[in-house]
Amino acid sequence: MFGKLKNPAVLVLEDGAIFRGSAFAGTGDCLGEVVFNTGMTGYQEILTDPSYKEQILVMTYPLIGNYGINPEDMESTRIHMEGFIVREYQYYPSNWRCQKTLQEFLEDNGKIGVEDIDTRALTRRIRTQGAMRGIISTRVGHMDELLAKVREYPGLVGRDIVKDVTCSGPYIWRDNRKVTIEPLPTKSNRLRVVVVDCGLKLNILRMLDGHGCEVIVVPAGTSSKAIMSMYPDGVLLTNGPGDPAPLNYLIDTVKELLGSIPIFGICLGHQILGQAVGGKTAKLKFGHHGINQPVKNVKTGRVEISSQNHGFVVLAETLPKDTQVTHINLNDNTLEGLEYPGMKAFSVQYHPEAAPGPKDSGYLFGDFIELMVRHVARAA
Repeated sequence: MFGKLKNPAVLVLEDGAIFRGSAFAGTGDCLGEVVFNTGMTGYQEILTDPSYKEQILVMTYPLIGNYGINPEDMESTRIHMEGFIVREYQYYPSNWRCQKTLQEFLEDNGKIGVEDIDTRALTRRIRTQGAMRGIISTRVGHMDELLAKVREYPGLVGRDIVKDVTCSGPYIWRDNRKVTIEPLPTKSNRLRVVVVDCGLKLNILRMLDGHGCEVIVVPAGTSSKAIMSMYPDGVLLTNGPGDPAPLNYLIDTVKELLGSIPIFGICLGHQILGQAVGGKTAKLKFGHHGINQPVKNVKTGRVEISSQNHGFVVLAETLPKDTQVTHINLNDNTLEGLEYPGMKAFSVQYHPEAAPGPKDSGYLFGDFIELMVRHVARAA
């Protein structure tokens, strides 16, 4: 069924600002950090990206829902963000792949979708004052209660949110689907990559599989000993939500792996690698969320348009002097890529798997393959 009567809804920010709108999906309350995304398309991939756990997302593009939802564009099995805010929801999608509306998708996942909010004013407020805690509610007559509730919400800093999105146990990814891992297959002539799931997007697995790799996915809490017992040729640290600083168990695992096996870090994985070599991280004012972020490859001088989704950054000045900066963000000069000489490791802050977004950075998976091939050749 397309469309329905809309219920009044409200967004209350921790600074007391109130934005009124209408709920086109769901009822009740949801809490999270309010951030904005500048992508014109790709809302399904964004909704199912686990990196948005405990965040309320505002889309800056005004018309959302035009092409509906389809099973091929999922980046995980469900929606992880807490709430979704748009200027105008499109109740009647038109696309040959559409199998349900965005409204139905949100309600199937128990999430609230709000429209009729001035998203330009809301985005300007976040850009000026920074990402803030917020609450979406259809209980529009309880403003004092809602403000108190949002101010009690602890936010993202200093909390381990990865544990809420990582897989429950190891599995093999093959032919675009999850396969049981018992028993562990005999080592083949394919490069074996152990993917540490910090909140991965499925296109990372698709890219590795497409490059001919044998892909084994393990939970974020897997020890270095358990990882090495799987006889990997390389380890990939995935994207994920929240603050990287309190993830000491991941940082310690990477410290133990560094130098013995090729490692590729993406987004949160980049931040974990940075901390493993001694660097520190910090929270950005309003983060990078979109599919149009310009990044310069310092090694080649080439500018890439990238897909990004992160609220924290590695501080370049805290890294060891022999660490090589490979990429920088041209909007704010923040760190976007690193290489670790002698440790067989590199990382990027953005998303080279391009879902959603451009394919400018897909070469990084090829670089990872080459690094593993050299490692295997030296070990032979």
